[in-house]
Order: sequence, then C-alpha cells, then structure tokens
Amino acid sequence: MRVLTQNLWGLYYPLPGPGIGKARPGADPPAALRDRLAVLADGLRALDPDLAAFQEAIHHHDYDQLPDLLGPGYHLAHQTRREADGSGVSLASRWPLGEVHEVDLQLTPRTKGFLSVALVAEVQAPPPIGPLLFVNHKPNFELHLEHERGLQAVATASLVERLVAGRERHVVVAGDFDATPDSASLRFWRGRQGLGDTSVCYRDAWEHTHGDNPGHTFTPENPLVAEGTWPLERGRRIDHVLVRCADHGPSLDITTCARTFDQPVDGVWGSDHFGVVADLAVAPPEPLVSD
Repeated sequence: MRVLTQNLWGLYYPLPGPGIGKARPGADPPAALRDRLAVLADGLRALDPDLAAFQEAIHHHDYDQLPDLLGPGYHLAHQTRREADGSGVSLASRWPLGEVHEVDLQLTPRTKGFLSVALVAEVQAPPPIGPLLFVNHKPNFELHLEHERGLQAVATASLVERLVAGRERHVVVAGDFDATPDSASLRFWRGRQGLGDTSVCYRDAWEHTHGDNPGHTFTPENPLVAEGTWPLERGRRIDHVLVRCADHGPSLDITTCARTFDQPVDGVWGSDHFGVVADLAVAPPEPLVSD
C-alpha cells in the first residue's frame, strides 16, 4: 500500500522575479500556475498512491481539484469549512470510504485565524491489509503555537483511540504537521512523551527508513520557500507519514519512504512543500511472549 502526503500550495504561483502571486478563484490561471499544476498532476499520477492526504487543495461548490491532479478512480473526502478560495484539507483513497469524521482543531482563542482540522476516514481496504483508519492531520502553522499543536495532536489521537478500541485496525496518520520531529507534538505522536493524561505511539516512516537524515520538506532549497513569505526559513521536516504501533512495533511494515516533488521539472517546482510517500506492507506476526 502506498501512502502520500502533499501540500498542494493552493492557487499560489511564482512571479517572474522574486515573490509569489495568487490566482483568483474562477479566473483563468496564469501560465506559471498552469505549469506548476501540470508538474503536480504528472508526478501524482506517476506516484500512483493508494491513500493520499492533501493540504491546500482546492474544492468548492463547482470545482474539485483532485480529479484533475489524480485522474479517475479515487474516493474523496473534503474538509467542510474551507478558505474563501476553496483551499483546505482533503484526502483520497483507491478504496471506498466508510464513515469520515471531521475533528475541529480550533481549540483555543489563538487558533481562530486558521481552519485547523483532522479528517479521519474509515477505508475499506481489501485483504491482506483490510479495513483501516486513514487520518489527514493539519494543525496550526504559526511558529509560536506548539502548545496548541500539542492539544490538537491529543484531540486527533484520542478520537482514533476511541474508534479502534476493541477492533483490530491499522491506522496511518499523514499530513503537514507544521512541527519538527523534536517538537512536543511530534514527540507525542512518536511515543517519546505524553501530553495531558494520555500517550500514543506511531512509527515515523522517514526516521524508520532514513535514520538521522534530516529530510527537510520545507526548505530554502526550494525557491518557492525562499522567495515567498518565509525568506528566513532554514529548513525543517514538517510533513510526515506515521503508522500506529501495536505492542511490539508498527502494525504495518514500512518498506520505503521518500520525499516527493523535491526537484524541479524543466525549472518548475510543484509546490513550496516537498511531500512524503511511504510504501507499507503487512508486518510479520508479533512474537509469542512466554510468562
């Protein structure tokens, strides 16, 4: 099973000189935006994910961007409240979706300026993997809101735990977490610390396959970052694919993990974020434990 997370960067596009522009919804897109979206479409179809978590995807009453980018054959779910231009959180699955839960992550007064959300979808994947939960987690991005990102992580993880209680279900959480591996919220997700009165443990697909390689996904190596609204950015890994652990490790084997859209195509970058793609397989059975 191939799992992808990718921030699509909405309707933004690079200007001829330093700086970025943003197209108006419904207007003819400028050439730079058309070129960028073509790179995304070609790349996404080549990656051919089974599950995909998208941020800053465009969806409104008369347009859905994801079929244009992915092609046919996907089941889609979208965040209900979106930005004025339709930008928001969406997910795609090759297999039918059951119930989709939307977690409002605007949990304190400081989060009111951003539509933070998690989508938790029941995916009817066939054997040998079987039904699973796929989560697109998108907390607040502001650098000083790590306290809120911790609360948001607990809110999403707690819903997941309620949904899987008493049932054997794989859980994959993906998204633009806007938090680095050493942050409190990612330490919580990865089982390195508790928050509030709870703890969970998920395996970080990048760390599992690449160790200490920094694997930055938001970096000035990408000129869309350096020439946009983050000119002082020095590089962070903030886009993640996580697999929920059973007693002895992740319930799915993480066989490969790579960054996506981390190189330009004929000089065109797909997004200001590099994404992450991971291949998952059925894990070997847990060992017997004697008394």
